[in-house]
Amino acid sequence: MKRWVGSLRVRLLLGTLMALALALLLAGVVLGGLFREHVMRQFETTLTQQLDQLTARLVFDTSGQPQIDSQALSDPRWQRPFSGLYWQLDKLSADGQSRSGVLRSRSLWDSGLTLQADAMADGGIHVHEGLGPQDMPVLMLERTVRAAEAPGAQWRLIVAGDLQETAQAIERFRGVLNLSLLILLALLALAALAQVLVGLAPLRAMQRSLVDVREGRAQRLQGHFPSEVQPLINDFNQVLATNAEVVARARTHAGNLAHALKTPLAVMAQAASTGSADLPALVQAQVAVSRRHIDAHLSRSRVAASLQLPGQRTPVAPVLAGLLRVMERVHAERHLAFTLAPVDDTLAFAGEEQDLQEMLGNLLDNAGLWARSTVHIGAARDGEQLVISVDDDGPGISAGQRSAVLARGARLDESAPGSGLGLAIVADLARLYGGDIALERSALGGLSARLSLPLSA
Repeated sequence: MKRWVGSLRVRLLLGTLMALALALLLAGVVLGGLFREHVMRQFETTLTQQLDQLTARLVFDTSGQPQIDSQALSDPRWQRPFSGLYWQLDKLSADGQSRSGVLRSRSLWDSGLTLQADAMADGGIHVHEGLGPQDMPVLMLERTVRAAEAPGAQWRLIVAGDLQETAQAIERFRGVLNLSLLILLALLALAALAQVLVGLAPLRAMQRSLVDVREGRAQRLQGHFPSEVQPLINDFNQVLATNAEVVARARTHAGNLAHALKTPLAVMAQAASTGSADLPALVQAQVAVSRRHIDAHLSRSRVAASLQLPGQRTPVAPVLAGLLRVMERVHAERHLAFTLAPVDDTLAFAGEEQDLQEMLGNLLDNAGLWARSTVHIGAARDGEQLVISVDDDGPGISAGQRSAVLARGARLDESAPGSGLGLAIVADLARLYGGDIALERSALGGLSARLSLPLSA
């Protein structure tokens, strides 16, 4: 039951069938009512013509008594008993509250038409439904007439027609109409079923493609899909590609980390086997190298994971202000001037605050190590990118050596403190976020590091 209730196909079919059934039901009621109204109007028109004919045949003698020559009437049903067409002439009492039959058609035989006396203008017509001979339903039309010979007397001329045949015709029409609407509903239901099956066919094709991906027969969703489904396929293939990239990156990181740790482990193993006297110092040095490699790879792994989280936003101004306060204390003995250009408060990095601090901290620390007196920082928007520049007035780096210092562990001056991993870590983190770092000559005379990162909306 849950499977059927949760099926999109069943929901579409049920919704369509309910809407069709309701529409056809309303159509049946409306069409049936319109047909009945049309038939009754036609029947009433026919009776009105008969009433006009009787009125024309009604005459009064010199004493004011009415007479109708039944032989002069054209319809033979007036003469056949209980034929379904009747007429009767009633005389109203002086107060108009009662009536009595004076003349009637032969078709009434020994029965009569019964109507209550009511107020009606001369020449007007009233329409009533009631029971006629043999308790058959009839439609009755009555008209008030007066004789010129006796203007004080008031007469009512009544014409009645049997409704049985009319009712049967209406019922036959409704039967045919209901059958036609049921057949139409069945055909529309088949059309709706075909529409649902054809419309949802791309979902079944997508399901088969997903099975192929899950069972390893394909690396991405393949096939021809409608324009409404294709964006979903493209997004899903992008997710698959991203996941494959993350897995490949994780394998590469694991291999790099294993390769980086082989050398320190080999050195410690060699020193331990030879019984070297400086084994403790050697172990501490190699452990420090291993820890730096592990920290770098953990940082890259954290960024790779955080890239999958949407909605990350880190304001730039507070991070820069906090790092400058730290750097001023770290390099306090050198009396360096760390200056910051005005930063727009709306500038924000589309990533984690910890990663932004690590990248900027490495750049500022590197600039502080080589600067003579001044380090200048600026941040601005460049299209969809956030560009942060760190300039120093140190010796700078020649154009041929700028790409080399971005390599992991590269150091142009072995006498300077540091491991040579700072700029390499910044480059790795920036590229993981889809950004980059460029080294140029600074207007201050030293090195200018331009860090480009994704800008948060």
